[in-house]
Amino acid sequence: MTFYQTLEAIVTLFIQLFVIFPYSALTIRRQRELIPKNKQSIEDTAHSEKKDSERKPGAMISDKVHKLCTSQETVSSLLAKDPTMAPGDAWKQLYGGHAAGEKESKNEARRHRDTITPEDLQRALECGNWGPTQPSELFLKMYHDALCTLDNSVSNCMVSPPLMGSSGVMPLSVISVVPDIMRHMSNLIVRAEKEVILATNYWQNSVASKYITNAMRELSRRAGERGERIVFKLQYDRGSPKQLLDNHYFVPEKEYLGKAVALPAAEDIPNIDLQVMNYHRPMLGTFHCKYMVVDRKFAVLQSNNIQDNDNMEMMTHLEGPIVDSLYDMALISWHKKFEPPLPSHNSPAVQGGLRSFENKGHNEIFDQNGAIRGHSAVLHPERMQTQSAYSYEPRASNQPGYVRPESTVDGNVATGPSTNESVTHPIGNSNSTEDLRNGVRQIQLDGDQNTHHEFEGKDLKTTEMMAENARAIATTGDAEHIVHTKNSEKKEPVLPENGTLAQHGVNGPDMETQEFLSNGIQVIPQSQIEHPSSSMNLLPEHTTDDPHYDEDIAGEVARVQTAVSPKNGETRVEAVTRHLNHTKNPGFKGNAPDCAPQEEMTPYIPHPVHEPFPIAMVCREPYGSPNHSSVYNPQNEVWLSALRNATKNVFIQSPTLNAEPLVPEIINACERGIDVYCYICLGYNDTVSNQ
Repeated sequence: MTFYQTLEAIVTLFIQLFVIFPYSALTIRRQRELIPKNKQSIEDTAHSEKKDSERKPGAMISDKVHKLCTSQETVSSLLAKDPTMAPGDAWKQLYGGHAAGEKESKNEARRHRDTITPEDLQRALECGNWGPTQPSELFLKMYHDALCTLDNSVSNCMVSPPLMGSSGVMPLSVISVVPDIMRHMSNLIVRAEKEVILATNYWQNSVASKYITNAMRELSRRAGERGERIVFKLQYDRGSPKQLLDNHYFVPEKEYLGKAVALPAAEDIPNIDLQVMNYHRPMLGTFHCKYMVVDRKFAVLQSNNIQDNDNMEMMTHLEGPIVDSLYDMALISWHKKFEPPLPSHNSPAVQGGLRSFENKGHNEIFDQNGAIRGHSAVLHPERMQTQSAYSYEPRASNQPGYVRPESTVDGNVATGPSTNESVTHPIGNSNSTEDLRNGVRQIQLDGDQNTHHEFEGKDLKTTEMMAENARAIATTGDAEHIVHTKNSEKKEPVLPENGTLAQHGVNGPDMETQEFLSNGIQVIPQSQIEHPSSSMNLLPEHTTDDPHYDEDIAGEVARVQTAVSPKNGETRVEAVTRHLNHTKNPGFKGNAPDCAPQEEMTPYIPHPVHEPFPIAMVCREPYGSPNHSSVYNPQNEVWLSALRNATKNVFIQSPTLNAEPLVPEIINACERGIDVYCYICLGYNDTVSNQ
């Protein structure tokens, strides 16, 4: 580490610890007293009534906003005409005159939130390009409230207004840990034909990042075989003093080759033109996006950063016209001139079809019962059994699973233990001291060979680690997942309170599978991809040490589902536990009772071929000042509008729930008789956030 890098790390640490954190702690207001709607001040009520009498139908969405949304010109369309133009210049040309907004627009919109008329909804409908789809009334009410924020500030939307209302399809969802999301992203990268735009809040050298860097090397190899070059744009937010002078600064190769980021060198990816940008708006304007756009045909939007953690995360894969909206947002976020230009600048997704659904193998993912072929969990919506929304059955804290009495009779590898066995001897409740010792001994032996948990190839020294951790906390606000592991610091196994550690290798295959995989490179026939069998033909798991890329989503689903299926000697819960703890807690054994076959875990949730549906692109731009002046934006208003206009129930899942405007709306919804379910993590990240 050079003297300059050391000085930069120290300065970064001090700025975050002694300037940003104290200032924000002293200036950001805490939760205000909650005032019911029927107890508003007399002054506010009188003012509201006066304005209501003057209001005209359709006046909520102003002529200015209507004109902006129905225009044919966007940042993307200007760059299609001139790829050398900087997106920031294109934005200024189109919307620079609307930056200040109208002074009274915010108060006006808020006063009329509950009086949306059919004329207002029609005007909102006209402000979107919905294709063959028809948005619902609830959708239009939420979209209407998002559009009203544009009068106050067009820049808040972070996408060209004509692209805010769109449509698309969703071939795949992922609900799992970070490695499963990275597996899908890596597959999309290696299948890229022209370009990749990847944006993340925080990039950290890790197992997660290695999925991407491995895919970049493989993509370069494939492009070389085709005689082509790929344009790869990577944007992240790693707070730096340089951003005081330039919010969007290009990261030189020398910097991104460092231990903390560890991207491939140019000679390792000779057929990729890589450009890296570090974007942050000081002091607190975090670039919080997590998305990827490939060839302007495929887009993924996910919850996780590119770093290792043990959180449950989510991802959606999108195709169709909505990809153009994400592409436009990516251009605006990049802001500067693209060098080289993006190859797909004149190839909008709206003209490209729905690639995944055009693959005839997509619907063949499902068998006649609606389950993934070769497996038992029913995922096809037309075959799924009706279930109560958000139903909850109280059960013992150490028994999060539930096995129906009629589900299993005899225990075996495929179905797990019988109901009686799972009740009398729950998994992980062994009291055998010898079993515990054997488990510890096994994980210690396997730990010497373990190359999966966290990335240890380029470890940081103490001062580097401190600076990296401070930067991570300041950028992500997450104090839970910041520690790097050094080779010299062997991790002790974490023991569950009532359970034993795995008796088999924690890194995956048993001896029989290992022998199967060690016979050289295994060629997987397409028939096995289309009709996988977890019990007869094992698809090798796609890992950073042993990559296995697939041709399409069907292949990916088959491979991941095989990975969470029991191998010889495993129960379903043991297989799932092994898979989920792949990176952060290898060898940790769960103590949940085994599940019924039809309730097996499905990290990848494929969706059958369906018609496009309406999608609204609602964002908020990074805001640097430590105050609440930016809270009126499309993203926030959609959340609040959903609670105001809900007619049955609302489901919220978030690690923290501390947004000041949100809590009163939750209470108001409950008082209206709406069932509001909040799945939050009390105590999560309390060093940075407050519930």
